[in-house]
Amino acid sequence: MLFPGTVALDNVDYNVWRGKVNVIIGENGAGKSTLMKILAGVQQPSLGEIVLNGKSVHFSSTREAALHGIGMVHQELNLFENLSVAENIFLGRELQKGIAPINEAEQEKRAVELLKRLDQPISPKELVGNLKVGQQQLIEIAKALAEDADILILDEPTSALSKTEVDILFRVIRELTRQGVTIIYISHRLEELMTIGDVITILRDGKFQSEAKVSDIDVPWIVREMLGSDPVSNFLEPGRTFGAPLLEAEHITCVNAAGNKVVNDVSFKVHTGEIVGIYGLMGAGRTELFECMLGTERNYFGKLWLDSKPVPQRLTPADRIRMGMSLVPEDRKRTGIFPVSSVANNLTIASLWRRLRRGLTIANKEEETVVASTIGNLSIKVSSPEVEIQALSGGNQQKVVIGRSLLTNPKVLFLDEPTRGIDIGAKADVFRMMVQLSQQGIAVVFSTSDLKEIMAVSDRILVMSGGKLT
Repeated sequence: MLFPGTVALDNVDYNVWRGKVNVIIGENGAGKSTLMKILAGVQQPSLGEIVLNGKSVHFSSTREAALHGIGMVHQELNLFENLSVAENIFLGRELQKGIAPINEAEQEKRAVELLKRLDQPISPKELVGNLKVGQQQLIEIAKALAEDADILILDEPTSALSKTEVDILFRVIRELTRQGVTIIYISHRLEELMTIGDVITILRDGKFQSEAKVSDIDVPWIVREMLGSDPVSNFLEPGRTFGAPLLEAEHITCVNAAGNKVVNDVSFKVHTGEIVGIYGLMGAGRTELFECMLGTERNYFGKLWLDSKPVPQRLTPADRIRMGMSLVPEDRKRTGIFPVSSVANNLTIASLWRRLRRGLTIANKEEETVVASTIGNLSIKVSSPEVEIQALSGGNQQKVVIGRSLLTNPKVLFLDEPTRGIDIGAKADVFRMMVQLSQQGIAVVFSTSDLKEIMAVSDRILVMSGGKLT
């Protein structure tokens, strides 16, 4: 599969085993998503063929792939927030009799049945925009199940799910395989793959690397095949020292539209050069706390200081960015990137004010220099800064979002689930970057629901549950 300046897939032979969970893994940019998009009819290969049930097939669209029994849940959510749950599930294949209007009652009934299989008591009438990211991911899975696919491709299906939701999904997957459905499963969570997978295929740099039965291998083998080396398990050297308190938060409380305290009397300090990890499950209040810090959530109480200066509640996110605060959000697609804009524009849009001449025009040469420098420093894999960011892998998109924050020259950097949906190699890059930033005197605060991650890169750990620090 060829893209301008890039070979995304290089002569890859890939086997899918009927009625099994076929795991596919590789670093970001290895070609996993491209291969799946070809199988699902989203993209067409430059060379090669697809053989399905012994017959050569060609899919010019997702509709053709669906007619051959292939469905896909994409890594990034593809939902319409202004439509209901039922309307999203049946969008494009609405239930109706002849030329009669859409049978909304039947769609809602079917939606309830699908959500019941996923153990989710979500109303089919609820607007998708009112749901949390984890709930929206389950709606995507329900959409695919509604297609009655023989081959179901799941691209990072658990990236925003709690452990309970993951367990539910795994039960559904096993039930589907017992019914003869074939699953192709992409994830970067290695322990998860060992739990659910039957057969594993590894891609590296767009090429086939290995295939094995999951029962015959272990996690270190997967890492060696992916990276060619063993992973680093601890990124912090002993004896690290920190400066004075840089960020101080006192009694931060946030009340949502339903009147619930999603952040409840939270107080903490972060020192210069310190990495503070905030651990908690989905719904613990970590995202809402970060939104209060940056001012994207204005309905909060409490006091905040940055570098000994008060941060008034009335300050906008733009004001706080100029003071020295920056946030890498949890949901890249909805709040992190401008998908049809270039990598260069996505990198610089939050820091244009730093390169304005007389406050009117952008210094283009300086702009080009900082873009090239950031792409090089963060090892962003892209053929040109003018490529649309939506063409990049999830890990490289995340590096662009982090790079955008760094170009604002923050004193405090907040990262909300910074490794969500990226591979083990890209995770290591992000962790090393966090350590390097802390060594430069930046205070780093990040959230995660992964215990191993928080142990590997935190100087100090805070735990949130039910909106409180525990």
